[in-house]
Amino acid sequence: MTVQIKRHLISVERYDQMIAAGIIEEDERLELLGGEIIEMSPIGIPHAACVKRLNRFFNRKLGNQAIIGVQDPIHIDQYSEPQPDIVVLHLRDDFYAGGHPEPEDIILLIEVADTSLAYDREQKLPRYAQAGIAEVWIVNLMEQQVEVYTRPSPQGYQQTAIFDDKQTVTPAAFPQLTLKVQQILG
Repeated sequence: MTVQIKRHLISVERYDQMIAAGIIEEDERLELLGGEIIEMSPIGIPHAACVKRLNRFFNRKLGNQAIIGVQDPIHIDQYSEPQPDIVVLHLRDDFYAGGHPEPEDIILLIEVADTSLAYDREQKLPRYAQAGIAEVWIVNLMEQQVEVYTRPSPQGYQQTAIFDDKQTVTPAAFPQLTLKVQQILG
């Protein structure tokens, strides 16, 4: 006899209630994706350094044009509240105190990946595309490259470009900004 395992999906509302009640601590390395609470990989030194470099660059270059979120939750649907490494957000006077940023607030989303590369590509990236997030970068520390995904659709991102450590990368929304991939990678 085959037993069917039923999953009980947790909504963002329930997840946030669990945090507010102290069931989940705010600083735990967890995120909600597709109704499941996922334990995130520990952050290693190369990953942390890369996030710091990106944060510094975007804050310096876009300080008055955007808000930079670092490893903060975003609300992408009823069952998903992931925590990307960097999000470049539209300016808002309240700095999103009224709620986590949603897809229409996100100009650029960046995931820094080493041990999480498969998870970022296979689980998070399709959800970002379905949510309509215009541009996603995966900084692939293992292969020393930056993967750029644009033109989101329900089937995934329709355009992909890969930049190695000898090239530069430019956010679509900020064509005046050019980053050397080597500077991102360190």
